[in-house]
Amino acid sequence: MGAAVAVVIGIAAGAPVSTAAEVPAPKTLCTVDDPRLPELSGLASNGRELFAVNDGGTQVEVMVLDRECTVQRTITASIDPYDVEDLALDANGVLWLSDTGDNGKARETVALIAVRPDGSASLHRLTYPDGQHDAEALLLDRRGTPYVVTKSVLGRSAVYRPAERLRTPGPTPLEKVATVSFAVTGTPGGPDQVGPIGSMLVTGGAVSRDGTVVALRTYTDAYLFPAPDGNVVAALKREPVRVPLPGEPQGEAIAFDPDGTLLAAGEGVGQPIRAVRKAAALVDAATSTQDGSSSGKAGNSDAPSESSSGDQQRSRLPALVVATLTAVVLWFGLGKLRRRRR
Repeated sequence: MGAAVAVVIGIAAGAPVSTAAEVPAPKTLCTVDDPRLPELSGLASNGRELFAVNDGGTQVEVMVLDRECTVQRTITASIDPYDVEDLALDANGVLWLSDTGDNGKARETVALIAVRPDGSASLHRLTYPDGQHDAEALLLDRRGTPYVVTKSVLGRSAVYRPAERLRTPGPTPLEKVATVSFAVTGTPGGPDQVGPIGSMLVTGGAVSRDGTVVALRTYTDAYLFPAPDGNVVAALKREPVRVPLPGEPQGEAIAFDPDGTLLAAGEGVGQPIRAVRKAAALVDAATSTQDGSSSGKAGNSDAPSESSSGDQQRSRLPALVVATLTAVVLWFGLGKLRRRRR
């Protein structure tokens, strides 16, 4: 369905990506105190309610919260997932769970699970074209097309979408359509085991209600890409607005309210859900200065390739980042042994 494109986000430590005049700091919306949500990893919003899922799990279980972070009800389905990592809400009110976690790179298939408003659910297994990947981010465009974004310790995340209509239960083959690369930002936060590399690891994704803003987050920052035509792949070729999300010990969830407010949350009972009001408007301000030839991105190609600016950024990574690579690999490969294998 199209050649993959390589996109390099050239981020010097602590520097903004966009030309937006001001990025407001996130403010606490509410605090998640319910012990049933110890590992909040996926978040979605319809403006009135918040939908949240835990990392992993042995049953499809979506918590429905009010705007005070109080759990009002739970949506369940009999499908047994492997490692749920993200959540999206489509225009028809269907919740899509991204069962794509694979820390040990051992899964033959990953999956999307659709939970409908009537409580029925369906499983859609997926296969990568190029081996196993760990993925924690799901993007659902305004037409309902899903995009799975991988998590890479080198900061180079691949983007995949179904190559054909989703099958039930499948598997449906995926095709690689883009690559997005991140560098260290210097924003504090993320797991202690990861250190500064946390700002390069993609842990969640979201698309605005109207489909015109695509968001990817790392443990420490969110990146908002303009998608005026609703095209996710085209959006990822544009220069994003970076929104720092400092101080989240393990930030993995991101979502949009219908009005464009950005929501962010992470694992741990007692952790807040924070909001950046009208964040989507920041993208409108930034795109007015872009001419489609930003030095922070590479052009289209039949095979993904890094731009020289991306190589230079990685060459300037602090020595501490290089020194912690081994620890990160061990942590992601072995640190979550509770995940079950099918």
